[in-house]
Amino acid sequence: MNTSGTRFFFFILLLCTSCDRQNKYPTISTFAGSGIMGAVNGNAETASFSNPMGVTTDDHGNVYVADSRNNLIRKISADGMVTTLAGSGAAGSADGRGDTASFFYPQGLAVDKNGNVYVADTHNSLIRKISPDGFVTTLAGQRIYHTVPGMDTAVRFDNPAGIAVDKSGNLYVADWANNLIRKISPDGKVFNFAGKGSPGAKDGAGSSASFYLPGGIALDAAGNLYVTDTYNNLIRRISPDGLVSTLAGKTARGFQNGKGPAASFSHPAGITTGPDGNIYVADAGNNRIRKITPDGVVSTFAGSGASGSSNGRDTLASFFRPYGVAADKAGNIYVADYLNNQIRRIRY
Repeated sequence: MNTSGTRFFFFILLLCTSCDRQNKYPTISTFAGSGIMGAVNGNAETASFSNPMGVTTDDHGNVYVADSRNNLIRKISADGMVTTLAGSGAAGSADGRGDTASFFYPQGLAVDKNGNVYVADTHNSLIRKISPDGFVTTLAGQRIYHTVPGMDTAVRFDNPAGIAVDKSGNLYVADWANNLIRKISPDGKVFNFAGKGSPGAKDGAGSSASFYLPGGIALDAAGNLYVTDTYNNLIRRISPDGLVSTLAGKTARGFQNGKGPAASFSHPAGITTGPDGNIYVADAGNNRIRKITPDGVVSTFAGSGASGSSNGRDTLASFFRPYGVAADKAGNIYVADYLNNQIRRIRY
């Protein structure tokens, strides 16, 4: 046996494999949704959605969708079967199991380690919980839209948008119209975690910081929160002790890659952290998915910028107002493609 020739062969094979990995690029496909507005369940190609906004994943390969205009929470199994987890389809705020419950334009979603799904029920200004068997309860909020000063002391939200859950069961909510980041403890107590409540773009600790209609929210493994500060066109980072800083972007709308303030966004919406440590943002106004490294370097991960529904490789594909974004444990990225009425998947 020629051992030197065998070693050379395996060296070349290893070299080619390494080159192949370096040359891989993300590819976009349609994971579920015909593109026609509707609320049809079934296989991925024939199922339909109506303006989906929120998306999240669990550890079993399931994808959950806030099917906003349908007032439903949908579930997509790993093999692409679409079902309705909860919601009657009519706008409302009823608790109960399955289709006896109701929502009103839900947006943000998060799943905990036990398989409970948490919902930012936006137009009800409520935070809802769905057990794995589809039973809906209300965790926090009052069923009115706006706080009335002096009327009572009940905790209220105003069109909450994004939601995230940590390993200890704490919830974090981007309370959109209140310009706050709220925290809900496992026993249901609500705290103001960051923001002073009035519009602004100031960094700082806790209530000294300010936001302007924050939309999406996500956690990393170290407990840092990332927020799409939508109308400031900024990506903010909040440390576990509540210190707010600006990771990337400038307040003027735009499209520019680069590091920190050299980059720009246009109404960023959903946000997620991947197992690779990077942050992924649905840059809705630019019809793109952006990637941000932990030190703030922004690049375009997917999307040409043109409105469309083309599949294909990275910046040759197109989206139409991508809103929600979520990563699974394998590193696949799922996008709630709002005006295409589809769930898209980005994978290497």
